[in-house]
Amino acid sequence: MWRKWQNFIRQKGTNPQLNRRKFATLLFGAAIGVFFIFVARFNYIVLVGKVGQTSLDRKTQELYQGSSVVKAKRGTIYDRDGEVIAEDATSYSLYAVLDEEYLGQSKTGKNKDREKLFVQEKDKNNVAEILESNTNLGASYVLEQLNKNQKQVEFGPDGKQLSIEQKNSIEKELEALEIKGVYFNEHVTRSYPNEVFSSHLVGFAQFPKNEDEELDETKGLVGQMGIEQAENDLLAGENGEIEYLKDKNQREIPTTRIVKKEAKDGKDIYTTLDVSLGLYLEDKMNEVQEKYNPYEMTAMLVEAKTGNIVAASQRPTFNPETKEGLEGNTDVIDEIEETDESDEEGIQWYNLLTQMPFEPGSTMKAFTVASSIDLGQFDQNGFVKTGVREFEDGTKIYDWDNKGVGTVTYRQAFAYSSNVAMITLQERMGTQWEDYIKRFGFLQPTGTNLLNENPGYLPDMTNVINAANTSFGQGISVTPFQMVQGYTAIANQGTMLKPNYIKKIVDGDKKTTEIGPKAVGQPISETTASQTLDLMTSVVEDKDYGTGQNFGIEGYRVSAKTGTAQIFNNKKGAYYKDRYIFSVAQIAPTEDPKYIMYVTVKLDNTVGGGEVVAEISNPVLKMALDLDTK
Repeated sequence: MWRKWQNFIRQKGTNPQLNRRKFATLLFGAAIGVFFIFVARFNYIVLVGKVGQTSLDRKTQELYQGSSVVKAKRGTIYDRDGEVIAEDATSYSLYAVLDEEYLGQSKTGKNKDREKLFVQEKDKNNVAEILESNTNLGASYVLEQLNKNQKQVEFGPDGKQLSIEQKNSIEKELEALEIKGVYFNEHVTRSYPNEVFSSHLVGFAQFPKNEDEELDETKGLVGQMGIEQAENDLLAGENGEIEYLKDKNQREIPTTRIVKKEAKDGKDIYTTLDVSLGLYLEDKMNEVQEKYNPYEMTAMLVEAKTGNIVAASQRPTFNPETKEGLEGNTDVIDEIEETDESDEEGIQWYNLLTQMPFEPGSTMKAFTVASSIDLGQFDQNGFVKTGVREFEDGTKIYDWDNKGVGTVTYRQAFAYSSNVAMITLQERMGTQWEDYIKRFGFLQPTGTNLLNENPGYLPDMTNVINAANTSFGQGISVTPFQMVQGYTAIANQGTMLKPNYIKKIVDGDKKTTEIGPKAVGQPISETTASQTLDLMTSVVEDKDYGTGQNFGIEGYRVSAKTGTAQIFNNKKGAYYKDRYIFSVAQIAPTEDPKYIMYVTVKLDNTVGGGEVVAEISNPVLKMALDLDTK
């Protein structure tokens, strides 16, 4: 068998030595082939500059070139006199490096002499004491963090939002003890030095949230509500970009920085608000809140001849500095019970001045009378029987006290705030009353940039009961912005002015854009406005019939109209039995109007609502008038 196998090998010429030579030749040829393939591929990569879809040039740039965003400074919001309302500020957060390989440069050139830039074991107690004395951090918590088996640690919420003063103090004490390893990250925040101040009108800005619902500080601040949101495009500015070279450790090489795009800071906004008057208004609102605990309140002080909003507030409110008052986001505030504190969900997020229409009640009667005067149908000395108005279907509408004051003049009926008298005027006007409602700017937004301004509501006016109700401010819903806008026509010789919150805009080059008064209609004549103003003085001055005698202000003649409105409970489909919106609109001085004051308070009818409203409106309006005469 073996001999046969040897013969087979000889016949096939499979000599081992010859085979080795053939295999070596084949291997050499294969190596040469692979070499040429490699050279060809290499030349291709060099010429094309790509490996697959990956650009080598881009990868090289990423390795040795760096870039970063230069954040634009958000514009500052000022009051009308230049007092800061909102501005960018810098805060700091703490972190400590525990990685023992984190070393600096050696002064001797020897590796063993490299500076230790981490927190050493011998320094941990001192670090804990220094942080405890300069922040709200406890020493035990600091030590717990420093003893973790990590390369770097942070110190939770109390290690963030630190001021420059805290940072400097900590660094000074660490330097005195020659302690390394504790460092700071710098953060841009939005500061609101007045804290609770026209919060829903001013609004707030913060960083947008990422997919994990955490604030993303790599992006710029974004307005979330109020002026901050409405004028975000003006305030935000445009970020810039810088490029630089990096060393092998990916650190920026000094002197290689190049500005690729200059950052363009946001524009500054000077509002029409007055910090002094606004803070005084906040104080009065706080006093009433603590004393009577109303469900909701709104207040606006507006210049009669410009429409400029000088002060504005509401309750509930919030602190834009801490976000206290916005807890719960849009959670439900109440349950469906008679003792509900509010009929709305997430009420703390609503701007009550523009987003939450309500039935205004008797403050609407000034527009009913003005419309009747403008049509030439009103005789203030004519007589009307007060008390009750019965309709053909048997429906009865009563005056606010259900009994009236007998037969009186229309001037006296207005001072007394007779519902029956207003219905009589509305019936004479017919469909023209609805026209005047629209001419006074109701049923449409006032045209500000504020988010989701509500146009209000008007019921079916072909229904005689609905039409009658609107004449004394029930059934129709409005916003405080709309009410104030309408009252500017009465205070400003018939010319209606848009509510305005911006005085001027100033860009980075100090170029100023002034924002002047904007007339939005002439719903009534100058004569009508004058007669309506005079009629409104009887609400304050008529000792027998005036329902607003407590809204007089010493030293000034005041035109006013009070209101007590029923509140419709949307959840139950009926009006509350003992809850009302008490309100007042004051214009002063009557002979030359300077200001309009409009206040609403939602309250149970357990105390005199008018007196509660006066505790806010009177002192604020008087302060404004006194300052104006100085």
